[in-house]
Amino acid sequence: MKIMFNKLPTSPAPSVDRTTSLRFSGLCAGYPGRPVLHQVSGEIKELTTTVFVGPNGSGKSTLLGVLAGVIKPTSGDLVRPGARPPAFVPQRAAVGDALPLTVREAVEMGRWGDRGPWRRLTARDHATVDAVLDRLGIGDLAPRQLGELSGGQRQRALIAQGLAQESDLLLLDEPTTGLDPEARDRIGELLTELVADGVTVVQATHDLAVARAADFCLLLQGGRIAGQGRPDKVLTPSSLTRIWQAF
Repeated sequence: MKIMFNKLPTSPAPSVDRTTSLRFSGLCAGYPGRPVLHQVSGEIKELTTTVFVGPNGSGKSTLLGVLAGVIKPTSGDLVRPGARPPAFVPQRAAVGDALPLTVREAVEMGRWGDRGPWRRLTARDHATVDAVLDRLGIGDLAPRQLGELSGGQRQRALIAQGLAQESDLLLLDEPTTGLDPEARDRIGELLTELVADGVTVVQATHDLAVARAADFCLLLQGGRIAGQGRPDKVLTPSSLTRIWQAF
């Protein structure tokens, strides 16, 4: 198994061209006694929006976790030529409402990768946090507790934490699930702006409207790739019917 971040791969790992943000091949992963991913291969192109689509249990979140580095694959190759590790935004449900964190404290955690959790943040760190709070339109929410926020506000706070990591690859797990239409639209517009600003965006979703608006799509079924490419070529009525009927 080869996992390479922050440098170009050497043989025999899969080659990566300059337009590829991340490439993976033959990935297998899962949890004790429960394998989830089975020989999954694909690539993420720079400056695009890519979605992982499939029913619950298809492996979307597990694949995202492997790419983020929070789940260790049991086999396969994963190559990322970028200068920094990916930034990972988990599902809102994975962040407990009872955590005694303000919005600002939550966003500051995005700087821990550079500073560590017990070191004082620098002036530059604070400036980065201020900038992403303003970018997400939540500067006025900085002193509020995360548990006090609406779903859309909380999601923007989590995305701000991801942006504070200053990575050029942003991975999001179901970022619009449970949000009202206005909040979903705001998140969608933000992600489009990020790509225009030089960030590659990958998200796991079961929202077909979100998936169809992406540049590329990986369709998963039973922990395997059932199709990948442009959404209009992958998310056909026949393929969706086949996968969801099997589920």
